[in-house]
Amino acid sequence: MGVTIGVVGLGRIGAFHTETLSTLAGVDGLVVTDERPAVTESVAAKFDAKAVDNADALLKSGVDGVVVAAATPAHASLVLACVDAGIPVFCEKPLAATPGESLAVVQAIESSDVQVQIGYNRRFAPAFAAAKTAVDAGELGWLHTVRSTTLDPAPPPLDYVAVSGGIFRDCSVHDFDIVRWIVGHEVAEVYAAGSNQGDPAFTEYGDVDTATATLTFENGTIGVVSNTRYNARGYDCRLEVHGSADAVVAGWDEQVPVRNLEAAATFPNGTPHSFFMDRFTSAYQVELGAFVDMAAGRIESPCTARDALEVAYIAEAATLSLQQHRPVRIDEVRL
Repeated sequence: MGVTIGVVGLGRIGAFHTETLSTLAGVDGLVVTDERPAVTESVAAKFDAKAVDNADALLKSGVDGVVVAAATPAHASLVLACVDAGIPVFCEKPLAATPGESLAVVQAIESSDVQVQIGYNRRFAPAFAAAKTAVDAGELGWLHTVRSTTLDPAPPPLDYVAVSGGIFRDCSVHDFDIVRWIVGHEVAEVYAAGSNQGDPAFTEYGDVDTATATLTFENGTIGVVSNTRYNARGYDCRLEVHGSADAVVAGWDEQVPVRNLEAAATFPNGTPHSFFMDRFTSAYQVELGAFVDMAAGRIESPCTARDALEVAYIAEAATLSLQQHRPVRIDEVRL
């Protein structure tokens, strides 16, 4: 017997998650809601889901698990409502708007027996997961450098930039999570830099359009994270893991958005990736499949709220480092 999953928030990612869930074995039914009634009805009709008026009605509908895909300011309260109801929850990143709010949510979760999974989807992309397996098996020896790159083809809407919290909290967090997960240790210190050469609105909003962060881990591994909002060739998301015995990469497929200038080289020869949902379609399927297993009680959370809190601390340290032009130790921002 399968599970019934509820989805709260039916914007771009919420509707995408609803579609993905509708294709997964083990999902017997879907219940959806959005603050826009017409959107709720449209998505429900498209994916044969039950439409309800609000999150409270959804929680009372008999769902076995809830996907929180609403706007960031609603994440914390929705997760806590699910925890109070004893319902497993999948929450898109971030867990909450601030580290302080995230800590309060983590403490509530950890005082309950409710499983909560956070949506850092790269952990479920096959090549990224294979890199983690290789590291954990000791194939790379000790790690000295891990590089993670997220280069967007174009900036998001400026009204989104205005409330995003900045590039480190909005974009880089995916890199921070994957690097921390791969290394398997906590970050001790962050040094960040950034610049603006594109739309001046980034500066007006106290943000940057291009950034890099150097993460020094407690075990000595160095993480290098690079991000930009202006990578016209396509959506470039790659991982390099370098150790004393070997090195591996993820994201170097035929659609990687680079031009190879080596003589006679034919790689890459595919159409460049252009959008994160297309790039990570299979990862989202595996990620939500894991949530279905978690909601059914077969596994524990593969990406916990505590993981999300640690990522929030890294993002906070990177933001402070950028603002103050100095290295920032995680202990300075840890609550």
